[in-house]
Amino acid sequence: MTVAAIEAVDVSRTYELDGVSVPALRGVSLTIAQGEYVAVIGPSGSGKSTLMHLLGGLDRPTGGRLVIGGRDVATLTAPELATLRNETIGFVFQAFHLLPRTSAVDNVALPLVYRGVGARQRRERAAAMLGRVGLGHRLTHRPNQLSGGEQQRVAIARALVTDPAVLLADEPTGNLDSATGEAVLELLEQLNAESGVALVMVTHDPEVAARARRRIAVRDGLIRSDTVHDRPLSGGDGGPETLDAAPSAEPRSASGSGPGHPSGGSGGATGATGRLPRNGAQAGGAG
Repeated sequence: MTVAAIEAVDVSRTYELDGVSVPALRGVSLTIAQGEYVAVIGPSGSGKSTLMHLLGGLDRPTGGRLVIGGRDVATLTAPELATLRNETIGFVFQAFHLLPRTSAVDNVALPLVYRGVGARQRRERAAAMLGRVGLGHRLTHRPNQLSGGEQQRVAIARALVTDPAVLLADEPTGNLDSATGEAVLELLEQLNAESGVALVMVTHDPEVAARARRRIAVRDGLIRSDTVHDRPLSGGDGGPETLDAAPSAEPRSASGSGPGHPSGGSGGATGATGRLPRNGAQAGGAG
């Protein structure tokens, strides 16, 4: 019997803010099968970002049962949960969360440090993954030397270098222009099809959500609909034949902080290492 990648049963999450209980999720049940392509859609404040943080093991539910990779998160210590995240989940965020003074290859290799992989092997694996996403020629470039689309490809390579079962992408095209966003979506979809990693994409954009075969609509902390479509909306004729980078429509920025080029920031440790943020209650938010 095949074990589901993620299973949530009547999961709830309530935050205590200034003495007031704020329910972000109010009894959500869903199963993510291995290799699925799922879009979670909802407006700001619907609970979709909270749901993503729970599905990725970045937060724990207040109630219900959450099983990731066959393990009930309620039974895990904090170090065990961090290890499970590192082994099972890859994260791609809207803001990229790359270490700003670190090369692309070392950003991608970071999760392997926490696996205990030796320096030479992790750099080889990181370089191979960057090549797979079309950035084999950018190994030594730092984030501020890359376009927004290239930074997101580095983030995708970092998420996949540990060979996770699930790739969670939170508004992965939110900081990109439409042409570059289209290329990133096609890359994610091709990786899903070729590697069998389950792709769960959180978005507020109906056009992005329409690309997925399964679409889950969240509102007011509840799942309002969960539908499977025979053929998703495609951005083209099935995507590129290879994973080589498409020419970016974005100008390069010396600082990496112009439109579509936010600075890498230092938040990459969360996604790269699977470690829980210090303010875990705020990490989920009510988005």
